[in-house]
Amino acid sequence: MSGNSFGTLFKLTSFGESHGKAVGGVIEGVLPGIELDEDFIQQELNRRRPGQSAITTPRDEKDKVEFLSGVFEGKTTGTPIGFVIWNKDQRSKDYGNIKDVYRPSHADYTYQTKYGIRDYRGGGRSSARETIARVVAGAVAKLMLKKEGIEINAFTSSVGSIQLEKEYQQLDLSKTENNIVRCPDEETAERMIAYIDEVRKDKDSVGGVISCVIKNAPAGLGEPVFGKLHAELGKAMLGINAVKGFEYGLGFGSTKLLGSQHNDEFYMEEGRVRTRTNYSGGIQGGISNGEDIYFNVAFKPIATILKEQHTVTKDGEEVVSTTQGRHDPCVLPRAVPIVEAMAAMVMVDNMLLNKMYR
Repeated sequence: MSGNSFGTLFKLTSFGESHGKAVGGVIEGVLPGIELDEDFIQQELNRRRPGQSAITTPRDEKDKVEFLSGVFEGKTTGTPIGFVIWNKDQRSKDYGNIKDVYRPSHADYTYQTKYGIRDYRGGGRSSARETIARVVAGAVAKLMLKKEGIEINAFTSSVGSIQLEKEYQQLDLSKTENNIVRCPDEETAERMIAYIDEVRKDKDSVGGVISCVIKNAPAGLGEPVFGKLHAELGKAMLGINAVKGFEYGLGFGSTKLLGSQHNDEFYMEEGRVRTRTNYSGGIQGGISNGEDIYFNVAFKPIATILKEQHTVTKDGEEVVSTTQGRHDPCVLPRAVPIVEAMAAMVMVDNMLLNKMYR
């Protein structure tokens, strides 16, 4: 199987399955001398881990990361960082009834077709549990970005038809962690939580949108042709489980404007080139312009629901199947740190690439 690595200079290669012994990875491109704040990294993992609230899966994994290499006396050495997170709370028996069944909208059929074999226990390699490795690498990337003053904040901006109406500039993003749905607006968060709980009780699932803001990014990041910064961010986000769409800046909303309305006019502020508006989302010509980079990531309702559904077996028999086990009714709260992690990896990778031109 190919496609297990992400990045060019700052690169993550992940391994492991949902119900295997462990999930882990190797991170390359980390600069030497970075203080590896393991408490911070663990905190990022805790934001992603299951069992953290009533609206997430009750699977009880502590997701404790163990670093194997690339660190000496608490600092990175510049060599590959190996790490592992041991799986502790698998219940593989929950998947015995679907051993030969293709779950609707899952990767079961496509994996079987491509490889001729699949791990039916929780989806194996296709499980979102693999994203643990991305959160670890993203946390390391965040530590590198912190030295440059770059901040990345993601938050839940919609659940189903419940939409956060305020622009991100009107929000206090430090309040994102104040509630279990990770929406920085308390009133909207309460409505989202109530709706997710309603969906959970009905044995169904619901999707929504996560928005992300990158502040203090320097101008000049990104390649102008095939390595456009927004294209790299889009690739990173579309590679997350359950993601169905990506837009940056005004996105699809820009199609409703005229060029004269959409163009971001330049002006000078204390010797720095600025834009009066930021419909471009901080990226022009595929290269960052120094303004806030912001984008939206659309997540579908997760495919695993506890209702009866029509499907087929690997032998072509049409059957009615019911999924068992412990699952999220809405993936958004746990996906917020994953979006941040992938964004952090893209930013660090492009900063390292940019140093090649200096």
